[in-house]
Amino acid sequence: MTEKETEIAPKKLSDEDQARVDRYLQSGYNDVERKPFRPILLLVVIVGVLTLLSLLSLLIAQTKGVV
Repeated sequence: MTEKETEIAPKKLSDEDQARVDRYLQSGYNDVERKPFRPILLLVVIVGVLTLLSLLSLLIAQTKGVV
């Protein structure tokens, strides 16, 4: 890292405001246990929905005599 990158950024909040933000973050108000993200499941759901919509469109096209 260069010297410029290691410099501390200037404060954007006053000490009082930063203390309030720190208290809020430590309070656990927004702390929610979440299940781990499963990208494979998301992919399976997307492919499943796409397949169902494709089959539905083919069924509609066949009933209307398009295909």
